[in-house]
Amino acid sequence: MTNWQADRPYNELPPPPGADALETRRVLKATIGARTALAQLDQAGRSMPNPAVLINTIPLLEAQASSEIENIVTTTDELFRQVNATDVTGDAATRETLRYRTALRVGSEHVQERGLTVGAAEQICTVIQGHDVGIRSMPGTRTANPATREIIYSPPEGRETLRNKLAEWETFIHADDGMDPLVRMAAAHYQFEAIHPFTDGNGRTGRILNVLMLVESGLLHQPLLYLSRYLIGTKQDYYRLLLDVTTEGRWEEWITYILTGIERTSLATTRQIAAIQELQASFAAQARNASRGGTDAELLAVLFEQPYSRIAVVMDRCGVSRPTATRWLTDLAEAGLIHDVRVGRERLFVNTQFLRLLTHGPWE
Repeated sequence: MTNWQADRPYNELPPPPGADALETRRVLKATIGARTALAQLDQAGRSMPNPAVLINTIPLLEAQASSEIENIVTTTDELFRQVNATDVTGDAATRETLRYRTALRVGSEHVQERGLTVGAAEQICTVIQGHDVGIRSMPGTRTANPATREIIYSPPEGRETLRNKLAEWETFIHADDGMDPLVRMAAAHYQFEAIHPFTDGNGRTGRILNVLMLVESGLLHQPLLYLSRYLIGTKQDYYRLLLDVTTEGRWEEWITYILTGIERTSLATTRQIAAIQELQASFAAQARNASRGGTDAELLAVLFEQPYSRIAVVMDRCGVSRPTATRWLTDLAEAGLIHDVRVGRERLFVNTQFLRLLTHGPWE
């Protein structure tokens, strides 16, 4: 049992235990499958001739799913429509979800330049919230059962206490103690969520930190693994197992749950990448016979970097005039390869096969 009471700030929250306690036989067995699947995903991502196809789309799917966990609901179609728009006109949920995607990019850049730090977490949460975010100072933060309103967890309080806990978190994620990086990520995610350092945005920030830990550890070369879809499908287990670590110290169940998510998500994303490559090859073959621009490599790249393409983007990327860009896209639309739609005053061209694959791909 841990020294914990639901209605009292958990200022005694300890850092995670060491590898000898966390890496049980069951955990190590689960780690093998997760590491193998993650390596396959990393290799699949590195095999893509144009990595922007993944970097521009998969994080947006993660943004939508991660926001949905926090009851911020928008459609994937609406998100893709607003990407690269000169003036985002979507509702508040769409704008907030797009900020999550930006936070992924900002966090990746921070880790590349300065490593994964408390400052990175603050920067990520600031982008998510759309305003400067600092460590919370006001007391009274509580997590309650949504049905009964019974308090189930009270995170630590006091800015100095929270900064000390975050320093422990940062020390733990960079410890040179031989712990498997996937086990460390799972334990660090619990630790960050239990600290709950910000007034809002902790869950979304923590889920971005997960993938950044894997990039920093060298297990991924690109931030392609996002667990939010898995967490949505197992939402009750997610919150139950988080609390079980606090109340009972049940680390093994929590870590194997996360490792299962890593394995399943890695395998599903690898299948997604293979399906995208197959579609690209088929699309290119059909485009050659449908449009005078069908052999232009940059045009084909644009059509698979986002499902919604804009004439101005094709002009810029391909170095052609507006009439030429319009003619190329119109030819493909008349051949049924893309769909011509109007959104307000703007004319968009939708790669419907790609959009369908992204939203209803080979997920479990």
